[in-house]
Amino acid sequence: MFETLSTLFDGASARADDRLKDVYAVELIEQRIREAETNLSAAKTTLASLIQRQRSETRLAEALDKRLFSLTERATEALRAKREDLAAEAAQAIADMENEREIRRQTLDRLDTRIVQLRGSVEAAHRRIVDLKQGAITARAIRREHAVQSRLSRTVAGTSAADEAEVLIRRVVDQDDPFEQSQILRDIDRGLDGEAAADKLADAGFGAPTRTTAGTVLDRLKKDL
Repeated sequence: MFETLSTLFDGASARADDRLKDVYAVELIEQRIREAETNLSAAKTTLASLIQRQRSETRLAEALDKRLFSLTERATEALRAKREDLAAEAAQAIADMENEREIRRQTLDRLDTRIVQLRGSVEAAHRRIVDLKQGAITARAIRREHAVQSRLSRTVAGTSAADEAEVLIRRVVDQDDPFEQSQILRDIDRGLDGEAAADKLADAGFGAPTRTTAGTVLDRLKKDL
């Protein structure tokens, strides 16, 4: 039972973590890029330190070579002058210096190897960060596109601002004409109180006219001619 609950909890936690990553994916990408840039900066500093040490070791090795060359010439001259005591002392110094030179050469070899490796890593990291920044630009563009698409989908589907606007337009367009309605009401009232029947009879010539008609106006105009 406990193992089942633990498994369910782990699954829910993983799903929640995935949802958070989906929501904040762009922010997480930018954070990881900043961390990669920090690591790259540290690697560059280390590379610069190694190169500086390499140059220092090279200068020391060159100075040592010059001292060895000078001391070897002096020891040779001492031997020619039969001063083996001085030559022996110089020989010991030369041996010590040659041992030191060998150590410096090994150090330079190790530095060369580390510098080549680290330089390659720095260049690869730099290229990868450039690619990541391009990917982040693409991710931000896609996120904006999804946001716009989501808003558009909400507008197109279901009750939306566009739907409400269409409903309001139909309400205005479909409204009854108040003038026409008042005319209809007057006609109804006249029918109810008998005016309509009287008008019909008067128009037919029975009784005095109840209203001015076009025929009445024409007759009046003819009389004035």
